[in-house]
Amino acid sequence: MARKDTNDWSQIALDSWMLGAEACLVIGLRGARLMGGGAEACREARLMVSEKVEAGRELGTALFSGGMGATPKAVVGNTVAFYLDGVRANRRRLLKG
Repeated sequence: MARKDTNDWSQIALDSWMLGAEACLVIGLRGARLMGGGAEACREARLMVSEKVEAGRELGTALFSGGMGATPKAVVGNTVAFYLDGVRANRRRLLKG
């Protein structure tokens, strides 16, 4: 979950920018898949919702247990890294299919 330099503000800023850019791509790819309709669109919609619920649960548990770091900078860096990993995984999956 944690990245190598999540305590460096410049890395956090870069990761935040990348998160936004990759999220835009994933939104477009998912939108195209959903517009296609059919069983594939239904699977994607269910996956999208279940992933968000699971990510919220995982992040909440990590935040409350202290697993995201002890300083505000560490928490921010690890949170951005957490979401960036998930968005990147979705981008890779969506570009394959």
